[in-house]
Amino acid sequence: MKRLIAPILVLGLLAAACGARGAQPVGPPPTGSPSESPSTSPSSEPTVKPTEPTGQGVTLEVWFAFMPGGSQPISVGPSLFATHRTVPHTLSVGRAAIIQLLRGPSAEERIAGISTGIPNGTELLGLSIDNGTATVDLSGEYASGGGSATMFMRLAQVVYTLTQFPTVHGVLFELDGKPVTTFSSEGIVLEGAQTRKDYRDQLSAILVETPGIGERVSSPVTVSGTADVFEAVVSIRILDENGKVITATFTTATCGTGCRGTFEKAVGYSVDHAQPGTIEVFEASAKDGSPMFTVTIPVTLKA
Repeated sequence: MKRLIAPILVLGLLAAACGARGAQPVGPPPTGSPSESPSTSPSSEPTVKPTEPTGQGVTLEVWFAFMPGGSQPISVGPSLFATHRTVPHTLSVGRAAIIQLLRGPSAEERIAGISTGIPNGTELLGLSIDNGTATVDLSGEYASGGGSATMFMRLAQVVYTLTQFPTVHGVLFELDGKPVTTFSSEGIVLEGAQTRKDYRDQLSAILVETPGIGERVSSPVTVSGTADVFEAVVSIRILDENGKVITATFTTATCGTGCRGTFEKAVGYSVDHAQPGTIEVFEASAKDGSPMFTVTIPVTLKA
């Protein structure tokens, strides 16, 4: 559970990650470092399990942020957004996932509007997992700058990234080796291990899990994710390279109007040559049908 209290001295600076952004190799922790094992989150929460190791490596889930498009009934800020990274084989999958998180969105993802609440220069100093709880030690940069919305987002990014694994149910934070119970000058109280449930407010009404940004897709393309929308109705459009709508359809999530359900639909389209395209997933306004909480996924449409 989190609450805001009057700004007080942060109990320690956030302990840093596996070297400067992108500087550390992905691999098992040094001899003597704590072992880590992945964990799971409640089934009611959106989760994309890491794929099994293949000849190309292992694919991990990394959580960033984006600003939903379309009209909104209330003012909203950035929401959580799941991306994927494939890394070389490693037993330290939790460490590898946090390294990818600290590197930030790719150039292509940034163009598509994906961002991160985690400050540049944040380093991973340590990660251990014991009895379902991950303890992540980050450098002091992690607690610097930003208002309360940004602080909640950066906490949520770490929690969602680590709880993709079946053996991680909650996350304890440390800064520069010191346990954190009150985070940043915003005075965010962290009571015990943090879970996905603690950060549900950082989820958008619609979360698209597939396809990913920049994917090459063919018809029919499977569009899937989770949503909490009116009467569980999720609208989907595919736009061609000129921004023209070439397919418009909808599907129904397993739950809606106050609860989050999953959705999946194979959506057909027709183009005469491979081209840049866009998949839009949104809630249609009950008032006038205008798009709300729009998630935009740029892709390449194969003919």
